[in-house]
Amino acid sequence: MDITIKRIIAPLIAVLISASILMVVRGVAFTFLHRWAERKGQKKIEDIVRTALRTPSVYWCIAIAIHSGIGFSDLPERYVFYLSKAIHVLVVFSVTVAAANLAGKIFRDYIQQSRLSIPSTGLAHGMVKGTILIIGLLISLSVLGISVTPLITALGIGGLAVALALKDTLENLFAGIHILVEKSIRVGDLIKLETGQEGYVEDITWRTTWIRMAPNNMVIIPNSRLTQSIVTNFHLPGKQMALSIPVAVSYASDPEVVERVLMEEVKRAVGEIPGLLGDPGASAMLIPGFGENSLNFTLTCQVREFSEKDLVQHELRKRIIRRFKAEGIAIPFPQRMVHLRGERETGEDGRGEGHENV
Repeated sequence: MDITIKRIIAPLIAVLISASILMVVRGVAFTFLHRWAERKGQKKIEDIVRTALRTPSVYWCIAIAIHSGIGFSDLPERYVFYLSKAIHVLVVFSVTVAAANLAGKIFRDYIQQSRLSIPSTGLAHGMVKGTILIIGLLISLSVLGISVTPLITALGIGGLAVALALKDTLENLFAGIHILVEKSIRVGDLIKLETGQEGYVEDITWRTTWIRMAPNNMVIIPNSRLTQSIVTNFHLPGKQMALSIPVAVSYASDPEVVERVLMEEVKRAVGEIPGLLGDPGASAMLIPGFGENSLNFTLTCQVREFSEKDLVQHELRKRIIRRFKAEGIAIPFPQRMVHLRGERETGEDGRGEGHENV
C-alpha cells in the first residue's frame, strides 16, 4: 500500500495541486492584463496576447504540473524518461501554437493598419502560421528521436504521387500565391470579370477568391480560373478615375456659353456632391462634335473612386438640366426627315415607282 501511495497517489495529488495553482495564476495574469489594457487604452495588445496564449498557456500549466508530479514519484527510470519526452513534446507543441497564433495575429493587424501593399488574405495568413507549425512539428520529431532527414526524403518521393492526385488543388494554391506576389488583385479592390461579375475582393484563400457583389452576395471563383480571366481592376493604379458625361445641345446654342455653363456647374458642385473632386480640374470640350441633331459636348471630371461615379453623374445631370433651362439652352430631341415619292415613274424594267415629296 505504501509503495502504491508513493508511486501513484502522491504524484497524482502533486499534479492536481500544481495544475490548480498554475491555472489560478494564469487567470490572475489574464485579469491583470485586461485591467492594464483598459487603463492604458491598449485593447489591441490584450487581444493579441489573449489570442496567442489562451490555449497554449493551458498546456504549459499541464506540463509544469506533470514535471512537479515526477519529482514526488518513485517511478522506474524508464517511465520517467517517457514522461519527460512527453513533457518536452507538449512544451514544443504549445510554444509552436503560441508563436503561430501570435505571428498570424500581428501579421494581419500590422498589414491592415499600415499602408503597405501586401494584402492581408487568408492565404497569406495561413502561409505564415503553416510555416511556423511545420517547424514546430519537425522540432517535436527530433525531440522524440525520430530522424527528420529520411522522413523528408520519403515525403519528397511520395509528394510526386500526391501532387498528381491533387493537381487541381495545387494549381489553385500556386495561382493564389501568384496573385499575392503579382499584386494585380488585392483585398478591397473593386474588380470586374470578363464574364460580367463585378464586386469587391473580400479574401484570397488557398483555393478560391471571394468577391462581394453589389446585391451583397458572394461570387467564389477558383484562383486558377481568376488568373486566366481578363479582369478590370478599378483600383489600379489608383482609386481616383476620370468620369466622362456626354451632353447634347441644339445647333442654335452658342458653344462658348455651353462650355462656360458646364464648367460653372461642375465647380459649384465640388464639395457638395460626395465623391466629386476639384483637382485635377474638369473640362468641357466639343467632342465628338457635330451630330445628326445636336452639338455633342463631353464633360470630364474626376471622382474619388469607381463606386461613386453613378451618384456623381446623377447629381450633375440634374444640375445641368436646371441650368440649361435657366439659360435657354435647348436639349434637342432626335429628328428624322423622311421623303416619300408619290409620282409614278417607269423604270427600265417596266415597273412603276412612286414619288411624293413631303
